[in-house]
Amino acid sequence: MEALRERLDHLRVTLEDLLDRLDIPGKQAEIRKLEEAAARADFWDQPGRAQEVMKRLGRLREEVEAWLRLRQRADELRELLDLAEAEGAEDLAAELAREVEALEEEVRRHQFEVWMSGPYDRNDAILAIHAGAGGTDAQDWAEMLLRMYLRWAERRGWETELLDKVDGEEAGIKSATVLVKGPYAYGYLKAEKGVHRLVRLSPFDAAHRRHTSFALVEVWPDMGESPEIVIRPEDLIIETFRASTAGGQHMQKNETAVRIRHIPTGIVVSCQNERSQTQNRETALKILKARLAELEEQKRRAEIAALKGEHVSAEWGNQIRSYVLHPYQLVKDHRTEHETSQVERVLDGELDDFIEAYLRQTAAAPRGGG
Repeated sequence: MEALRERLDHLRVTLEDLLDRLDIPGKQAEIRKLEEAAARADFWDQPGRAQEVMKRLGRLREEVEAWLRLRQRADELRELLDLAEAEGAEDLAAELAREVEALEEEVRRHQFEVWMSGPYDRNDAILAIHAGAGGTDAQDWAEMLLRMYLRWAERRGWETELLDKVDGEEAGIKSATVLVKGPYAYGYLKAEKGVHRLVRLSPFDAAHRRHTSFALVEVWPDMGESPEIVIRPEDLIIETFRASTAGGQHMQKNETAVRIRHIPTGIVVSCQNERSQTQNRETALKILKARLAELEEQKRRAEIAALKGEHVSAEWGNQIRSYVLHPYQLVKDHRTEHETSQVERVLDGELDDFIEAYLRQTAAAPRGGG
């Protein structure tokens, strides 16, 4: 039992260090202040601001309670271990070993949140998927990726909302945009930005030849009602057009689809998924706000890198991961070298190992660079 005691003591020290680095006492104090603000009679006079406060309050509570539960579990396991040692209960010790291992794994997973120090890492995320070159195969691949991310979010118990989708002519999708709601959603999903490559025997090729397909994944932080990003009406060119169903057929009679161009940056956003022009306009503005926030974050990272003398690639289309279904089974991330032969599991949403490998690598880099 001595080895188990050492593991548990190490785990408790790790937890205390993480609680200190996360400033849990400070966050508890902030929770009390936000609760006092929410109790004031005029709190809901500004609904947008009030919703942001309640959102912040909910996330702080969730974060603090999660870490305190982990510490409580560690303390409880230590008490049970003392009891098992006192009574010589070897069978209980074996059960405790399994509990300690499970707690170590949970702490390891939560530990990545400590390294998500970006200004928007705690935000919900807006994820967009675009089919690349490859015709129907690429559009089918884009839809496979959409399903993969929806399953990944579902496994975490997170909520997703399809903001926009353009179907392919024969199968799959040309593009899709999804709002992912969950703690650190942007912090996790930013690991997925880039080009994803699929190699397989094409189900759309009569000769059943091997095809390579590409899709681009973009991820932006959802800014909600945040006042940090200001969009001036005079900076926008707003156009309306008729939305279409799959294949561009059966055009709607009313121009409900919306396209917005942001003049200062040249960013263009369109949305046609909702039934009304007003809804599509609101969704397009939400996406535009997210893209502008990401643009500001890119500038900030570039400025820091310039001060450090680091090279920053301005390319969007860096290939980050390959999914090979034929002639062998392999998913490999080209940034971290993490790989697995369990392709179907990955496509069914088991992405955590890849995301965590990326977070571990990016978290280690700044510390190594001084």
